[in-house]
Amino acid sequence: MPANRSAEHGDAFLRALYEKHGTELMRFAARRLDGDWHRAEDVFQEAALRAWQHAAQLEPGAEALRPWLFAVVRNLVIDGHRGRQSRPPEADDESLRRMPVPDGVDRTLTTHVVVDAMRDLTPFQREVLLHTYYMGRSVSQTAQVLGVPPGTVKSRTHNAMRALRAGLSSRGLR
Repeated sequence: MPANRSAEHGDAFLRALYEKHGTELMRFAARRLDGDWHRAEDVFQEAALRAWQHAAQLEPGAEALRPWLFAVVRNLVIDGHRGRQSRPPEADDESLRRMPVPDGVDRTLTTHVVVDAMRDLTPFQREVLLHTYYMGRSVSQTAQVLGVPPGTVKSRTHNAMRALRAGLSSRGLR
């Protein structure tokens, strides 16, 4: 059968299937799904797709097709129920509204507080923290870049971190 004729036959098959069996199958599915018409439509569409896949062997207007369609719909409803039972329950709209969304506000506010607390440090303390924490340099690398002994880098880092902790604590951060 040419592709165009096959497509026309498939369209005609689905139209006839919807006209002859659609209303009853939708009601049947909706009753099985506690009145959820949206899920009933999905189930019916899946059943129609399965019937369409066997269109060559099925006659859409035949009464013998109806029991097969009802069985397919019933099995799809059961499969859907089993699938939902095997997954964790879905969150309702209210719990989703209360869920925090990572929007970057917390990070931005924290950055502002840290920058403000860094302003309280001496220039030597800021400089040593810049090299050791932000640039990721070791104590010996920092000592070489700054031209000071490694012990000086260690003591400045210790004092800078203590002063920074105090500054952050006074601003409400730990």
